[in-house]
Amino acid sequence: MAEVAIFHSALGIRRGIDDAAQHFRDAGHDVTVVDQYDGRSFDDYDTAGAFVADIGFPELMRRALDGVQRLSDGFVVLGFSNGGGMATHVALHRRVSRAILCSGALPLEILGADRWPDGMPVQIHYTGDDPFKTDGSVESVMRSVADAGASAEYFQYPGRGHLFTDVDQVDEFDPVATEQLWQHVDRFTS
Repeated sequence: MAEVAIFHSALGIRRGIDDAAQHFRDAGHDVTVVDQYDGRSFDDYDTAGAFVADIGFPELMRRALDGVQRLSDGFVVLGFSNGGGMATHVALHRRVSRAILCSGALPLEILGADRWPDGMPVQIHYTGDDPFKTDGSVESVMRSVADAGASAEYFQYPGRGHLFTDVDQVDEFDPVATEQLWQHVDRFTS
């Protein structure tokens, strides 16, 4: 079984993150949920975004690396939304076996990098009409992964939810897409 590090969205650790951690634990994996907010969480994107802006991305990236310091090389990173960027940042600075980016694929140049880690596979998950998805971001990550000689899988689900696996995001949650995502992730991490 794998060690898995989970990075939360801008909203912080909420039920969707707890559910993801429990899913991995039930499958026998060791899970670390990286709390970059010291226990704070938010109910709306505007308040969360202001909090993120106040902390700043360099500090959040430092906290992401600090949060996995005790993990042995070869762990899996999983990030939701803003956490996808944090998972990618960690994968660029630590030896990671695979990356799962849920509603959060950032082109490497945004993170100050020019190359994906050699041979490290990735899965990317989005809904088709995710309001936060930036044009070209998925394609940029897919190219970077291919250039590094690794496999990249992109799964797009019907709908418009951003945090579509978080049952508490009533307007975004999609149980069918969530089930499909976990089927893909389980295969990827087994």
